[in-house]
Amino acid sequence: MPRWQSVARLVLAAALLAATILAAPRLPATTSASPAAGATGVTPLQERIAALLNSPDLAHGFWGIEVASLSTGVTLYAQNSDKLFTPASNTKLFTTAAALALIGPEYKFRTTVETTGTLDRYGRLNGDLLLVGHGDPNLSGRELPYDLKTQRNDDPIQALESLADALVKKGVKYIDGDIVADDSYFAFERYGEGWSQDDLVWADGAPVSALTINDNVVFVHIQPADRPGEKAFVNIKPFAGYYRLDNRIVTTPAGTPRKFFVNREPGSTTLSLWGNLPLDDAGATEALAVEDPADFAAGLFRQLLEQRGIVIYGHQRTRHTELASLTTFTATATAPSHGGSEGASRPFKTDQPITLASYESKPLVEDIRVVNKVSQNLHAEILLRLLGRERGTAGTVEGGLEVLRGFLTQAGIASDQYVFYDGSGLSRQNLVTPHAIVQLLRYSSGQPWSAAYRSTFPVSGVDGSLAERLTGARLQKRVLAKTGSLGGVKALSGFATTDSGQTVVFSILSNNLNLPSKRVTETIDSIVEAIAEDSPASR
Repeated sequence: MPRWQSVARLVLAAALLAATILAAPRLPATTSASPAAGATGVTPLQERIAALLNSPDLAHGFWGIEVASLSTGVTLYAQNSDKLFTPASNTKLFTTAAALALIGPEYKFRTTVETTGTLDRYGRLNGDLLLVGHGDPNLSGRELPYDLKTQRNDDPIQALESLADALVKKGVKYIDGDIVADDSYFAFERYGEGWSQDDLVWADGAPVSALTINDNVVFVHIQPADRPGEKAFVNIKPFAGYYRLDNRIVTTPAGTPRKFFVNREPGSTTLSLWGNLPLDDAGATEALAVEDPADFAAGLFRQLLEQRGIVIYGHQRTRHTELASLTTFTATATAPSHGGSEGASRPFKTDQPITLASYESKPLVEDIRVVNKVSQNLHAEILLRLLGRERGTAGTVEGGLEVLRGFLTQAGIASDQYVFYDGSGLSRQNLVTPHAIVQLLRYSSGQPWSAAYRSTFPVSGVDGSLAERLTGARLQKRVLAKTGSLGGVKALSGFATTDSGQTVVFSILSNNLNLPSKRVTETIDSIVEAIAEDSPASR
């Protein structure tokens, strides 16, 4: 996207947000169609929500709410429902709906090991060996299907190991070429516009790639040493050699406070750790993002091959599709792992590649369930690029957003009801109205993929990000909704069953609240309880 266009979109988004803040009324408003209004025109639901929001500590922020009957579409309550709010992870509702509608719940990813060389009877591969990613987000130890919570086994690189084992069975003993990690299926566009630099080091802001291993993170395990004064033990999995470690965490006497820090500067492959860890501490685990997922995959795959006795004479490198090449038609770029000049001048052969091994994913809906249940950012971003690659012009953010805009138009959502810059909601430049979310959910309910879509939502008091929320007997299992959270932003949108047994669609977005997270969450949950209590029997 040209820089001037990006700036123009940012200015427009800022103007719309400013208009939201200036125009936002303090008291809730409801449509003339709202049911059960008394002589004053105020419904019981209005009264309940007004009482909840009529608190001084909530007065500094902004609320956008819409509640509608699923069956009739009649608006039961609306406050600032046509104003634009930062949606946080409610953005995922749009990305996952489009993926189910346009890609399909049964779609499967395929990761391959390929070569344009030849394999002789002695096991010598004369040519490069390519590990080629096509977007599979679950080349990891994550257990699928999702069951109440995210579960990981003890082998985060099992998919790569199975590919390495397949090469051994194929008879590969020597590779007279390079190990090339190829993520060119998507453009080399690792981060979304509007992401905070603070996010990029952690799992929530892991870089996006068509070749994703272990969610593009390493697990850093930290444990106290045997005696005070000694450095803490630090272990990194998988592929401990990817990062250089600068460990300055000191073990302190039992009972002393734990206080340690972990840092990696963007663009660096050095992990710095410092602070104190008491002798009786149980230890800690941090998930830290890798810098270049393909580079990480290349080094890890080479290590796995060498552990199986395969001799590699070449180097390791990556193959990316540079974003600029999609508009200027230059060749895709190749680069050696960890920089340097090795292999940079080796051209790729134009022969048709031979697939030596492959790995197939579970159906797409199983991953979408992970995306919405636990709000997995990286996987949502992969879905956005998959939309662009499979149904649009390119596997880029803008390519995916173009497809998404077309889908939303088909769903009856006007273009002035949203502004999206990514697929996960990590960007603070995203804006959407509560009405747009309600319209999306109502539209989805009439589609063939409706049941699959709803099955991906967290269930109140049961699983995902709602496992510990709305747990009372009245509301448990009666709310299917997607959470959203950024600094100053809280959101919850989905479906609820009222006391009368009717299904309503709702969206609750709060912005600019400088309050403890728990306070805002409890207010949102109280609003949901009020929605369930309203019991619009005539609807």
